[in-house]
Amino acid sequence: MENQIEKNLKHIHELLAEAKFIEAMETYLHDDVELREGNNAPKKGKQFNLDFENDFINNQLEEFVRYDVKDMAVQGNYSFYTAEMELKLKDGSTMLSEQAVATEWKDGKIYRERYYHS
Repeated sequence: MENQIEKNLKHIHELLAEAKFIEAMETYLHDDVELREGNNAPKKGKQFNLDFENDFINNQLEEFVRYDVKDMAVQGNYSFYTAEMELKLKDGSTMLSEQAVATEWKDGKIYRERYYHS
């Protein structure tokens, strides 16, 4: 189980590094997924999260700069990693996000995921 999660997670990181956000989500989000940014309420459901991401990409994202994974660990149905993401937004600002990502997996898919940003 841990080997499959680690393999899936590495593939997700490859997709994210290539700015293939939607492909990663379509492939690896569980239908009943809950994604949570920090202390915000979770965004529930695969389709809701896909729509949310598409809206961000189409309306706010100007340029993808980079996505770099720093550390990664997998134990049982859980994974944890740290990463840095840099984006240029349509309003002219640059978004640099350092994040820690904690994930619960179910059936080889992301079931619950929480992002802690700085």
